[in-house]
Amino acid sequence: MPYYFGVYHWRRRLRAIGLGALAVAVGASLAAGSRSRLRRLLAAALALWGAGTGWRAASKLARPPPWRLDRGKYEAFAAELPLDSADRVLDVGCGTGRSLVGMAPALDPDATVVGLDVFDDRVILGNGPALAARNAARDGLDAAVVRGDAARLPVADGSVDVVTACRVLHDLPAPAARRALAEAHRACADDGTLGVLELPITHDGSADPATYWRERVAEAGFTVTTVTELERERGRYVVVVAEP
Repeated sequence: MPYYFGVYHWRRRLRAIGLGALAVAVGASLAAGSRSRLRRLLAAALALWGAGTGWRAASKLARPPPWRLDRGKYEAFAAELPLDSADRVLDVGCGTGRSLVGMAPALDPDATVVGLDVFDDRVILGNGPALAARNAARDGLDAAVVRGDAARLPVADGSVDVVTACRVLHDLPAPAARRALAEAHRACADDGTLGVLELPITHDGSADPATYWRERVAEAGFTVTTVTELERERGRYVVVVAEP
């Protein structure tokens, strides 16, 4: 059974495809039977714009490919964390399960693993707890996947050995990202670990995302132990590891 991680930004891209198709149709209609050279040129320009718009949107439907996982960044991320000795792991913002699948080889098979997300299917087609759980199971990981808010984690104080947040904090408004990190601190055991994997995107446009995310984690009450920048073929990432 292959992976399926969903189609990103599908509504926006389908709208662009529809708009492009409409422009092509209107351009063809305007050009049909017209004796005006200017009108034919304008119609051709409209049709070409529509074709280009539709093609660009269609070509992005499979980016990232719904069936493919960039394991390298998750392997590098997992290598920074004590996942093999953690009894309780919480993955905040698990989405359709890419992070769960990516970390699965590093996890203790007997660990209790929970994935949490708001599961907004307006952004990712098919996004939901069942899909994330299925992808995790595809890699032999029996994860409990729940719908929830990163800023109000449904776990007890100090109950999690490792809290992870993979490519999720930059998607939240800055105040919500701060609340999510504060919640991760509340949930983390005294001897626990927080791992953040982020894109080089900041809320304030900072040119130094490594410093930005280190400071956000520290503000939440954590002691930052390492900050690493990963260079991958498909992009750059920041890894922050911290202790409560």
